[in-house]
Amino acid sequence: QVHLVESGGGLVQAGGSLRLSCAASRSILRFNDIGWYRQAPGKQREWVISISRVGEVNYADSVKGRFTISRDYAANTVYLQMISLKPEDTGVYYCKASSGDDYWGQGTQVTVSS
Repeated sequence: QVHLVESGGGLVQAGGSLRLSCAASRSILRFNDIGWYRQAPGKQREWVISISRVGEVNYADSVKGRFTISRDYAANTVYLQMISLKPEDTGVYYCKASSGDDYWGQGTQVTVSS
């Protein structure tokens, strides 16, 4: 069983920054890719950004130039650095790790005030 725990969410003003963490219960090297998703109130969950095992990063157009993803292998943790936050970035942010099966964390709330 794989466990993912997100943290780092909070309330921030528009233009501010946050760094989210996704800590895995096993080596992140064993995942084919790890990504971040978000779900705004009343909307479907959407993909935001992901990184493959070999380091290929893909972004949703809405976050290009503002969000970056990185990994700390020693800590089995993936980070989402978010800058220039907008109110439309508000939502619950989830980490997903894939290795044949998909594993999800419980989510962390990000609220961007205008």
